[in-house]
Amino acid sequence: MASNTFSAAFVRTEDGWSGAEVDLSAAEFVDDLGDAVQESLGLVGDELALLCVEVEDEWFAIARYTGEEEPRVFLSDAHASLTDTLGELFAEFAGVAPDKEGNGLGVKPSGDFELLSDLGVSSEELLELSMEEGVLPADVLSVIAERLAFADELDRLR
Repeated sequence: MASNTFSAAFVRTEDGWSGAEVDLSAAEFVDDLGDAVQESLGLVGDELALLCVEVEDEWFAIARYTGEEEPRVFLSDAHASLTDTLGELFAEFAGVAPDKEGNGLGVKPSGDFELLSDLGVSSEELLELSMEEGVLPADVLSVIAERLAFADELDRLR
């Protein structure tokens, strides 16, 4: 995993959100991401958990886990698959076919654009934030964390 990677998971509780850093360095398969979230947060049931990953000024991803439901993911740029192993995993998670010959121009968000809609961040807003020129992935995650009321937890872990 790249040294400029930050990953943390957040679980919604009756008292708000609680977060923990997540070590994804050993992740080899998409399921390993969910296992790391579950282990880091000590999940036991149907809690709503979000995994937030940012790779410096390259890309970010948000994965959503809720009990036995199929996990959902949003990847800010499909080109992440070209950056490192973690990027490849998230691209696979988001259903992105590797584009080894692509021109790499432009940001290509992929995955589930609706995964935060019921929490207050619409698909339009998520896309707009992801594609805003000059805005770093860390800044986008901060805006999302602010909207979802776990900014304090995110700041604490950074």
